[in-house]
Amino acid sequence: MCVSPLKRICHWGPLSALGIIKIITLMTIHCSRQWWSPQESIPGAASFLLFFCLSGSTLFHFISAIFEGPGYLTLKWMPEKATDTQYLQYCTVCQGYKAPRSHHCRKCGRCVMKMDHHCPWINTCVGHYNHGHFTAFLASAVGGCCVSTVILISWVATVLSLKPLPFPPPSVYTLILVVFSIGLSIGVVLAVGMLLYFQLLAIVRNRTEIENWILVKAQYRRNGTDTKYVYPYSKGWHFNVSQVLTWDCTPVGDGITWPVIDGCDQYTLTREQLAQKLDKRKRALRYRIIKPASGSKFPITHGFGVFFHPLCTDESRIKLDVGDIVVVTRWKRYWLFGEKEQKSVGDAGRRRIRGWFPQLCAIEVIENDLYGTENLSKDD
Repeated sequence: MCVSPLKRICHWGPLSALGIIKIITLMTIHCSRQWWSPQESIPGAASFLLFFCLSGSTLFHFISAIFEGPGYLTLKWMPEKATDTQYLQYCTVCQGYKAPRSHHCRKCGRCVMKMDHHCPWINTCVGHYNHGHFTAFLASAVGGCCVSTVILISWVATVLSLKPLPFPPPSVYTLILVVFSIGLSIGVVLAVGMLLYFQLLAIVRNRTEIENWILVKAQYRRNGTDTKYVYPYSKGWHFNVSQVLTWDCTPVGDGITWPVIDGCDQYTLTREQLAQKLDKRKRALRYRIIKPASGSKFPITHGFGVFFHPLCTDESRIKLDVGDIVVVTRWKRYWLFGEKEQKSVGDAGRRRIRGWFPQLCAIEVIENDLYGTENLSKDD
C-alpha cells in the first residue's frame, strides 16, 4: 500500500540512515575543529566547508528522494488508444495496465514509473521522479565519508602519537565513538560506493535493474538465431545522462512515454515482456501441496537442507495448506516459486498469492495440461 512521505521515514531503513548520517557528521565536525581548526588556517576552513557541504547535500537529497517518491501510475491506468492494451501487461492489484517501463512493487502496493528497485534505506522505490535525487544522495554520501575518513583517522593518529596534543585529551568514550565512526565511514564508502557505481552504470545505459534482467532473457531467447534484440531506450551516454541528472534532479519526461531509437516504438520492450511471460507459462508445472508451508524465510520444520539454504532474495514466501495447487515457474534445489491457484470463481478478483515455498512441501507433480502442453510427470 502506498504511504505518505512522513510515514515512509518512520521505518528502520530511513531512521538507521539518518542515525548514521548524524553520528558521522557530529564526530567529523568535532574532530575537524580540534585537529585542523577552520579558524586557524585556510586549508582547515576549506576542509571543514567541503565536508559540511557534502553532509548537507547528503541529507537534502536523502529527504528529497523520500518525499519526491518514484512516481506512481494512477489506479486503473489505460493508454490513450484502447487498442494499445494488447501490448501491455495488466496489473490485477492496481486494476489497470502497466505503462512502458512501469512495474508493480508489492511493497509499495502500486505500479511504479521506470522502477529500478525498492530501496529499504529510503523505504520506497527508486523510480522516474526520484532517481536523480537518489543518485545524488549516494554520491554525496560517498564523497562526504571519504573526507570524514581522512579527518577521523588523522585525529586518531594525532591522539595516539607521543607528541603533546594541541587540544584537550579526549575521553575514552569519545575515542570509542570516533573509532566507531571510522568504521561507519569506511563501510559507507565501500557499500554505498558499489551501489553508486551500479546506479551510474544504469543511468549511462538508460537501463534499470529490472530492464537489465529483461534484456538478458531477451538475448537468451534468441541464442542460436540470426535475430538480435535491440534495446529501445539507450540513445547515447550523453543523452541518457541528461534524462536523469539535471541541475535540480528533476527528470525529463512524464514517466509514461519515452524517447526511443530508430526502428523501435513505445511497445518494443513490453512486447518482449509479454513474450517472456508466455514462455514462462509454457514451462510451468502444477504442484499439489502435501505438507503445510509456513511462509517463513527460515523454516525449521522442513529439514536441514531447506533451513541452511535460505534464498538470497527479498521475494515473498507464501503460506500454503495441504491440497492447495500451485503453478510453479521457477525451481531451485530446495525451493519452488509459483502462484497459488484460486479455488473458486469468486477468488479471481483477489490479490494474487505467489512466492517461494520449500520443495519438500510439494513432492507430487500433477500432469501439466493447464496450458495445453504435453502431459508431463516428474518424480521428486
